[in-house]
Parts: sequence; C-alpha cells; structure tokens
Amino acid sequence: MNPMVEYKKTEISTADRIRIINLLYEGAINFIRIARERLQEGDIPAKGLFIGKATSVVGELANALDMEAGGEVAQNLARLYNFVLDRLLRANARNETPPLDEAERVLQVLSAGWKELERRRPLASVVQQQGRSGGGMECRI
Repeated sequence: MNPMVEYKKTEISTADRIRIINLLYEGAINFIRIARERLQEGDIPAKGLFIGKATSVVGELANALDMEAGGEVAQNLARLYNFVLDRLLRANARNETPPLDEAERVLQVLSAGWKELERRRPLASVVQQQGRSGGGMECRI
C-alpha cells in the first residue's frame, strides 16, 4: 500500500464539502499541468488522458451545482465551468497549450476563492456561535 494514497483517501473521506471542492480544484489544476507537460513532450496519448481527467473533475464540479439554491453564484460558476470545459476540449482537439493556460487560470482564481472561504470558515463558525449566544456579534461571511 502506498502511504500517500491511503492518506489522501482518509483526507477525502473525512473532509467537509469546502475541503473536497478545494481538493477537486487542486486535482484539476494538476491534471492540466501534466497534460501541458505531456503535450510539450509530444506525448499526445498521455496529453489526452490528463485532459480527460481534468475534464472529469470540472464536470463533477459543474454537476454538483445546486442551481436553485445557488442562484446567481451557481449560474456564474456554471458559465465558468463551461468555459473551462470548452478550453480543455479545444486544447485536446488542436494540441494547443494556450487553451490549457486559460483553463488553468480560471481554475486558479476559483480555487483561491474557495481556499479563502475554507480559511475563514472557522472564524465564521465562532462568530455565528457567539451571535446565537447573545454575544452581540453576527456572522457577515
């Protein structure tokens, strides 16, 4: 057994939703980077494999959107995911790196936002608890 694989399985199985989303972004970005390297090396089958993996991850992120509860935010995320999927398809079909760069940049921006949300979340929980206990604080996150 590979200890890193076991660690990742444990991390995913115990992670909350925000952490899982962050792990998905990290995975998609990593797959895009590997695809770019394989394309630059001329390994077209491997490039296609890793673009396919990135596409699967982004597709899962898109499928997980709750369009009713998420409102405008979910709609905007859906548009961004569709853009990323289009860029991945283009990179795969034309063996071009610029679309991979564009897809990675979008995912990097989204990932940064989710990482910030994860970082602030413990603070939000404390603020919510204090607000419920009559401490005069309210959650604004």
